[in-house]
Amino acid sequence: MLPEEIEQIAQTEAARQGHYEHCIRVCTASGCLTNHSDRVQAALQTEVEKRGLQRACVVKGVGCLGLCSAGPLVSVSSDEVLYQTVTPTDAPEIVSALGRQPIRRLECPVHTPFFERQRKIVLENSGKIDPTHIEDYLTVNGYAGLMKVIETMTPKDVLREVSQSGLRGRGGAGFPTGLKWSIVAHTENQHKYVICNADEGDPGAFANRTVLESDPHRVLEGMAIAAYAVGADEGFIYVRAEYPLAVKRLETAIAQAEGLNLLGEKILDSEFNFTVRVRVGAGAYVCGEETALIASIEGKRGIPRTRPPYPSESGLWGYPTLINNVETFANIPSIVRNGGAWYAEIGVGRSKGTKVFSLTGQVVNSGVIEVPLGITLREIVFDLGGGIPNRKQFKAVQTGGPTGGCVPLEHLDTSVDYDSMVKLGSVMGSGGMIILDETTCMVDVARYFMEFCMAESCGQCTSCRVGTAQLYDLLSSITHGTATSDDLALLERLCGVVKRGSLCGLGQSAPNPILSTLRYFRDEYLAHIYSHRCDAHVCPVGLLVTEAV
Repeated sequence: MLPEEIEQIAQTEAARQGHYEHCIRVCTASGCLTNHSDRVQAALQTEVEKRGLQRACVVKGVGCLGLCSAGPLVSVSSDEVLYQTVTPTDAPEIVSALGRQPIRRLECPVHTPFFERQRKIVLENSGKIDPTHIEDYLTVNGYAGLMKVIETMTPKDVLREVSQSGLRGRGGAGFPTGLKWSIVAHTENQHKYVICNADEGDPGAFANRTVLESDPHRVLEGMAIAAYAVGADEGFIYVRAEYPLAVKRLETAIAQAEGLNLLGEKILDSEFNFTVRVRVGAGAYVCGEETALIASIEGKRGIPRTRPPYPSESGLWGYPTLINNVETFANIPSIVRNGGAWYAEIGVGRSKGTKVFSLTGQVVNSGVIEVPLGITLREIVFDLGGGIPNRKQFKAVQTGGPTGGCVPLEHLDTSVDYDSMVKLGSVMGSGGMIILDETTCMVDVARYFMEFCMAESCGQCTSCRVGTAQLYDLLSSITHGTATSDDLALLERLCGVVKRGSLCGLGQSAPNPILSTLRYFRDEYLAHIYSHRCDAHVCPVGLLVTEAV
């Protein structure tokens, strides 16, 4: 199929959709589906048909609309209104209100910081298009980046634009994307692979899942452009088994793209070949690490290996392999369409572009947000997040998952960028951001994340396998009121041993929650040890005092 034929399909679909006076969009991402948004969609469709409005109104399932805490969400594009906590019984009233005054009791204010402070690039189509129909993606410039690359750009041109953009890997490490691509491109081999790491395992993180469920073709397009740039002809998307909807939509998207010759052999009647397959992981957190992920795809036990050689030189089945995460690939189509210089204007310092976060925890507005890098933590928590519910006081924001850190109130005005977060003893990770209020015990938080790391350790390194267990035992003794000052000193020393002696990022970063809570909330550790007191009334240590009285 030729590029002009793809463009004709897009124009035909846009014209078809333009005939409708009203478009009702129902969120069908996992967050809203758990609240039965599929039933809402069915009820709305039934009501439209009952009233004979099929030619004037279309009901469409779309991706995530962002404000997950208010779901199920329904938007009416013609009236520019968003409805929240919708139920199937609301369908008659919603259809009756088309073109009239919105339903006040259901209306979700859209002119609020949560929506207005965002800058959407990765999520620009989320909540607008049907992720199960490629024609819908084509109407919003879908695959225009790939067509531009194949028709007018050389691989070197693509590498130059990606490098100029300043995009850094969104999986957590922040390695310059253009540099990683260039290394793979300059590796001499006729066969290369591209892998999308969708093994999002951080507790409280669901940003990558949202992208895959809401706009799967965007990720496929980014992977295809990457393959063109580095000279790869085969790709894999490694997805957690806990993401069945994402897996289903990816497989549908791949079949649709192959049907229109946007993936497969001689793409768009060119000499470029690129096939993509989905691999479902068994849920091991360590498989988020590149070499462990590669081993899992190969059918081996998913454990990290020593480096060098790096995957860029010897990766999947010994061939040069490019690995980026979901969000990194999802940025690529916009960078190609608009240019690297355009993207580089967004962000701050060495952190360019936007970042998608899953905002959750003890915050009013929980959901998925995309903000320009350089925004402050305070703006995210209190402007977009709406602050802390139930008149509680903010205590900390935990970023970077179980290997990240906790940032206290006094550092809320810190810029959200790669370098600033590291200085605070945390990381951005894949995008998890958990808000904690005054009812949270920070020692218990550190114990919770250490228990996670202990359970997810592959066991290959003694320092990680044994060290995380010892760290967990020490934290447990503190929360139970049986620890001494010597135990606290041992805790700190052992953190250094685990960091220095571990092979992969899990062990090297596992002590971060302990170190960051010791740095900012040391008084809570001391209160547990010396006063046998948990001011948050969470830990068993508090029961000792109560029983004694």
